[in-house]
Amino acid sequence: MFKGGGALQGKAIILDEQAIRRALTRISHEIIERNKGIDDCVLVGIRTRGIYIANRIANHIEKIEGSPIQVGEVDITLYRDDLSVKTVNNEPLLKSTQLPTEITNKKIILVDDVLFTGRTVRAGMDALMDLGRPAQIQLAVLIDRGHRELPIRPDFIGKNVPTSRTEIVNVELSEVDNLDQVSITKE
Repeated sequence: MFKGGGALQGKAIILDEQAIRRALTRISHEIIERNKGIDDCVLVGIRTRGIYIANRIANHIEKIEGSPIQVGEVDITLYRDDLSVKTVNNEPLLKSTQLPTEITNKKIILVDDVLFTGRTVRAGMDALMDLGRPAQIQLAVLIDRGHRELPIRPDFIGKNVPTSRTEIVNVELSEVDNLDQVSITKE
């Protein structure tokens, strides 16, 4: 879960369960407001934690609007410029991309947990463009930590967290980690 080989020093909780819920509720309202409803909108979560965040946003939107929004997930493994996840045969480990509908001419809200360099988001956009031609791609992230290497800016942000490059932002969600919190650790 942590990058690097050094010893971890200090852990600061920056969002607890309640703060995550509030941030996702706010993002849900902002998505509805910006798109003047949810017609032709599709939430697409980047595997792994992005899909869980997308599902939570979809639940909030359904409560607010009274109708569901479609949710899909995208696997960016083949679009990564580092292909760091390998199987035993040194081939990329593929997960699934599942979209509930054709994405051409739809407003896609790409969802991820942490925006850092922008490379994961770029890979997500490349994957989407191979599957259709959306009318728009908007970006929703729980945490924006800065340090962009690509000109990517989120449309919806749960929390801006200025960090140093040596800090690690950990998003833990109950669906995967049995706990909802965001923390920063230093190496």
